[in-house]
Amino acid sequence: MCSRFTLNIHPEVLAKTFDLVEIPQYELRYNIAPGQNIVVVRRGGNRNRLDTLTWGLTTGEPEGSGQPVINIPSETIGTDTDYASALSGRRCIIPASGFYDWLPSESQKQPYYIRLANSSAVGFAGIWNHFRREDGTDVETCAILTTEANELVQPINDRMPVILQPEQYNLWLDCSTDETALLTELYHPYSAELMVAYPVPGLVNNLRFDSASCIIHM
Repeated sequence: MCSRFTLNIHPEVLAKTFDLVEIPQYELRYNIAPGQNIVVVRRGGNRNRLDTLTWGLTTGEPEGSGQPVINIPSETIGTDTDYASALSGRRCIIPASGFYDWLPSESQKQPYYIRLANSSAVGFAGIWNHFRREDGTDVETCAILTTEANELVQPINDRMPVILQPEQYNLWLDCSTDETALLTELYHPYSAELMVAYPVPGLVNNLRFDSASCIIHM
């Protein structure tokens, strides 16, 4: 499960990490939530570009009438008729610095911030969809793929985002490749030894707070 994440990577670093031709322009974010616009990396021709989509994939007939979905289990995405076409032809990478999850408790849930130990950049595997409203407005939405949690995340949640290795970025973005066996190999949980998780203040529970204070180690 991933219902909040951060993107506090400086544009120059993000451009180098995801092989973007141009230095992008975006705001650093510390409390990104479903329904908000987020930046994603997509392949256009032979180039990677950064686009803005809405987090919450919609499908259904009429187009886009379904309930927005922010996370999709990687184990079933290839056989789910709602998402199979997006998996084969509309894949993207969602750049992030880390993500939040909440440890259940008898009283108030404790938020944790989870990130890579030695990198400021994370690439979540994602898919996207496009539809046109009756008023002619084009809408593009996306969702994050999830997998079973590793040993670090397991005490907090039994699911986590699919985090791609840098050497897997090209394969994921190249939608001319849709071999199920190759893609399935990307869905394994990221190594727990390469990640850290720590409790953070409850500020992240309130969308009005979007600053570095959200990721302070308690």
